[in-house]
Amino acid sequence: MSNLNFPYSLKTSSHGRDFLLLFPTSGFQSKPYLPFSRGYRYSSGLIVRTQTLVYASSLSHGRARIKGPRVVQFVAKAQPVAEELVEEKLRDPQTSGDSIRQRFLDFYAARGHKVLPSASLVPDDPTVLLTIAGMLQFKPIFLGKVPREVPSAATSQKCIRTNDIENVGRTSRHQTFFEMLGNFSFGDYFKKEAIKWAWELSTSEYGLLADKLWISVYQDDDETFALWHDEIGVPKERIIRLGEDDNFWTSGATGPCGPCSEIYYDFHPERGTSNVDLGDDTRFIEFYNLVFMQYNKKDDGSLEPLKQKNIDTGLGLERMARILQKVPNNYETDLIFPIIEKAAELANVSYALADDSTKTKLKIIGDHMRAVVYLISDGVNPSNIGRGYVVRRLIRRVVRTGRLLGVKGDGMGDLQGAFLPILAKKVIEISTNIDADVKTRASRILEELKREELRFVSTLERGEKLLDQMLADALLNAQGTAPCLSGKDAFVLYDTYGFPVEITNEVAEERGISIDMNSFDIEMEKQRQLSQAAHDTVKLGVENGANLAEDIPDTEFLGYNTLRSTSVVEGLLVNGSPVAQVSKGSEVEILLNRTPFYAESGGQIGDNGFLYMMEAENEQQAIVEIKDVQKSMGNIFVHKGTITEGMIEVGREVEAAVDANLRQRAKVHHTATHLLQSALKRVIGQETSQAGSLVAFDRLRFDFNFHRPLQDKELVEIEGLINQWIGDAAILETKVMSLTDAKRDGAIAMFGEKYGEQVRVVEVPGVSMELCGGTHVSNTAEIRGFKIISEQGIASGVRRIEAVAGDAFIEYVLTRDNYMKQLCSTLKVKAEEVTGRVEGLLEELRLTRNEVSAARAKAAIYKASTLSSRTSTIGTSKNTRLLVESMDDVDADSLKNAAEYLVDLLKDPAAVVLGSCPGDGKVSLVVALTPGVVDLGIKAGDIIKPLAKSCGGGGGGRPNFAQAGGRKPENLLGALEEAREQLTKLLEK
Repeated sequence: MSNLNFPYSLKTSSHGRDFLLLFPTSGFQSKPYLPFSRGYRYSSGLIVRTQTLVYASSLSHGRARIKGPRVVQFVAKAQPVAEELVEEKLRDPQTSGDSIRQRFLDFYAARGHKVLPSASLVPDDPTVLLTIAGMLQFKPIFLGKVPREVPSAATSQKCIRTNDIENVGRTSRHQTFFEMLGNFSFGDYFKKEAIKWAWELSTSEYGLLADKLWISVYQDDDETFALWHDEIGVPKERIIRLGEDDNFWTSGATGPCGPCSEIYYDFHPERGTSNVDLGDDTRFIEFYNLVFMQYNKKDDGSLEPLKQKNIDTGLGLERMARILQKVPNNYETDLIFPIIEKAAELANVSYALADDSTKTKLKIIGDHMRAVVYLISDGVNPSNIGRGYVVRRLIRRVVRTGRLLGVKGDGMGDLQGAFLPILAKKVIEISTNIDADVKTRASRILEELKREELRFVSTLERGEKLLDQMLADALLNAQGTAPCLSGKDAFVLYDTYGFPVEITNEVAEERGISIDMNSFDIEMEKQRQLSQAAHDTVKLGVENGANLAEDIPDTEFLGYNTLRSTSVVEGLLVNGSPVAQVSKGSEVEILLNRTPFYAESGGQIGDNGFLYMMEAENEQQAIVEIKDVQKSMGNIFVHKGTITEGMIEVGREVEAAVDANLRQRAKVHHTATHLLQSALKRVIGQETSQAGSLVAFDRLRFDFNFHRPLQDKELVEIEGLINQWIGDAAILETKVMSLTDAKRDGAIAMFGEKYGEQVRVVEVPGVSMELCGGTHVSNTAEIRGFKIISEQGIASGVRRIEAVAGDAFIEYVLTRDNYMKQLCSTLKVKAEEVTGRVEGLLEELRLTRNEVSAARAKAAIYKASTLSSRTSTIGTSKNTRLLVESMDDVDADSLKNAAEYLVDLLKDPAAVVLGSCPGDGKVSLVVALTPGVVDLGIKAGDIIKPLAKSCGGGGGGRPNFAQAGGRKPENLLGALEEAREQLTKLLEK
């Protein structure tokens, strides 16, 4: 730095402050064009970094241009600046996040690793909500459930973790979304190579100084300690032994496990080597974790060596970027900071000059925006359950944080607009090398974010006011005890106003108030509804699964070409345990060496049919009725059925026969699903995408991303297109090709499916091309007809169409025709006259109901007039009239009319409280007050709340009028008496 000179500077202003942008000349060409990834600002004698990309041009003409719309004044000479205040940091392109990622993958590719793409953030593993680690897609291989396809692999995996969400923005390293670079060995190499390459990558490829690297090893792992010290040359004082909690990985209570070793970067080596704590975030950051999977943990806790030893590693991309880019935290790397800059611009603040609180908020926004963009891209839409709740929670946290920073509307002048799409565009802009698919899904991502933000904002202000009141009440009611917000109140905020409980908790904590989470959880459980039925899964223990995977090869599937085959019974399972034979009447799971039965996958359910075990001379010995087929341990087909005759044994030959009629029904519905997706894209837009499907024998179900209900004319157009394609009698083309070629040709991948290097492509020429392993018709004419049964929303931004085709279509039409004939007979009209006749009957019913309602209202008013004589007078001048009475079985509307009649009759000042039990265990309540009573500070809502609570319900209204309902009619009279006493006390004041 001592050689840098600053003969040029640019004077500009931002947010009311003047700055000088200083430009060094040492080391540059004489041409006055100075590109910086980071410039520097000078203000009041203090140098601070700026993230603005600066270009100085035409300096001799006294003007300069900053990238963006601002034009600034050129200053011929900079003010004197102390050299020690200026830091030279011209970004090396080799330290960019994209470069670090590519260098990692190239490094391991050169050492024989197969570079594989990142898996989806929605994992196949049902035990995990989201993809939390790079090893997750390889877990079945590590557990011995599926054979390895390659000996070693390297990936850059998108990950989401929300367990440390409270630390995001507050520490230098916690994130919800991050990329994990990983190299994996499946029985190929082990400790020596993993350690050697990790060190070589860190010191030679990335250029980290060896004396700034520390190592941790498992406390009993002398072998690893020796490798680091003797082979690599790391001094003993920089190798720390840690316990089981820190440095021993397990997959569960039993199963594969092993010690870990981690590499740490030391930001302050000058602090020495004594009393070192690797957990000190101010000094160290762990950036590379090596897991040596070498043992199997048994039920008794003992460890036995694995036959195949594996390597599982993870290097945090953002952490390495922080180290190489020499920034104080992960957020200021080029992977996240562009988003923070955009957020600061919308909030009209300067990150460089911001206080710690503002910086924390900007970091939260930068982190969370990456998470929600990639989650939505991978098909996760905001909802109140599961993965959708994670997205909704993060989105709402960003919206609230943005508002706290002062972002109004879209931050660019449109107060009714949304600012999340603006930030998302920045995320998408820098997404190319993380996930190229994000850009193709951009329109759907932006639309979903806009819709969710505006939905939340519409209730946010009301919710914030209500939360303020609830917290104030909690403080008021504490009376010397620790203030606590009730779980019911927190749930109302969550359910009615869209406040994730975590946000409520954050706001409450700021005021020193806790939340009763036990009662909140009870309320959540009451209203929780599953969005879809759980799938029936084959439950095989890790040990049994591992043994079966070793002993039984993958099942050969013959079902594309035949519905019958001769097969050998490779295994039998009863209640998940292997057996040698099974007798009549038993439920059994059967593993065959080959099969014509389709196993459930890609949305298509498994085939039904029979297995026949034959004796000599073709005499039938046993029959098994197959009701379902599932895949387990990779590609082993599990035939689930019941033995209806005889006994079946392992090793015996059987004849497998698929139910041809049901298979045809499934084929018809599967091909129709492909046609439906193509029709949707043509009618409502190419941006719509599949979000799930079911191909059954009796119907098909197709879930897709779309922001509104489909119009009737759109549904008619979709049906028309599909039936036209069916009538075209197009011959389907099926071929196997590389995944790269298939995507290049425009084949659509099915939601949630994993694909190998070779894929099966099903094409309806000119209409549809999809990657699909399902069974299909050979000609669209086999579908015969297509009809949409229903279209509805199942989650925010997700719609569902159910439809029928083929035989199911014929059955549906015949059934509906039969219903119409019965209706015509009942109404005594022709089919074309049914609509008019029904409309006439509905109008008659409406008029009749109005007459009944009017009669009830008159009866209630008459009854109320007889009650007026029971009015009591209250107050110092005895001029306030109070009437509290039960009106037996009067309905809610009539009760309201009666109360309005009575307050008019009694004149001001007057208070009327009425209750009734209209039947079915219901209670109706009304409180009506005249202006004179309201002027005394008495509100109808305050009177009716405890009244309704006593009757097991709730309600509210205006200061002068409130209504409520309840479910405890037995408490009505007591509650009315309490209301009488309460009003009497208030009015006598």
